Amino acid sequence: MDYNYHTHTYLCRHAFGEIEEYIKRAVDNGIKYMGFSEHAPLRFPDGYESDARLYVANIEKYFNTIRELREKYSDKIDIIIGFEMEYYTDLFDEMLEKVKGYGAEYLILGQHYFIPENIKGSLHTSVPDDGEERLSGYVDSLIEAMDRGVYTYIAHPDVFRFMGSDEIYEYHMRRLCKASADKKVPIEMNFYGIRDNRNYPDSRFWKIAGDEKSPMTFGFDAHTVESAYDGESLEKALALVEKFNLNYIGKPSIIKLT
Repeated sequence: MDYNYHTHTYLCRHAFGEIEEYIKRAVDNGIKYMGFSEHAPLRFPDGYESDARLYVANIEKYFNTIRELREKYSDKIDIIIGFEMEYYTDLFDEMLEKVKGYGAEYLILGQHYFIPENIKGSLHTSVPDDGEERLSGYVDSLIEAMDRGVYTYIAHPDVFRFMGSDEIYEYHMRRLCKASADKKVPIEMNFYGIRDNRNYPDSRFWKIAGDEKSPMTFGFDAHTVESAYDGESLEKALALVEKFNLNYIGKPSIIKLT
């Protein structure tokens, strides 16, 4: 594996370590293509700004720091700069124009919420739920996002922690995997979930993805220097590819923002 397009920085306040150290770790372990995909800054109309994202005030620092390091290591690694960004139907056009204006070169879709998090009652997708309504809404939002044509891939598509019936889970996640295959939008097997023993990768999901031949790729989802290359999780991910006969495409084709 010589690529990783899912990398965070200390600027999101839940990742740790100097940005240059992430690059050194990647280079030392054979990564030739690297993407920084910090959580996209978003200040809502009511003034709310999440403390789990890049603050708007730090946008310039984020881009300037990585641009300088990109130049410094240009003979060793190809670095692009972008964001991991949610898809919110009513806010999307404005969000897209803003991240383009900031200088984002690519996006990955990280749907931690599908109802904007400033709205009362909005829940993180990892909150356990046994009802069909939220699961259906989550899948609907991802399929709609695919049609926008700007997301390089879907990060941790199996993050939704559904505790209801397997039949309901399979119905909706099969809709998602079919859409991924039909629209040729890759889904990511997320290494943060592997190394942190989270509810994802979810075997139920990846069995469906294997059935539908959804294109899939890997992402370290690095929040520490050590995870800028995660060989232990890579071995486990490759075993899952074999187990579920997954359509692993390797390095994804980057959708460049213009």
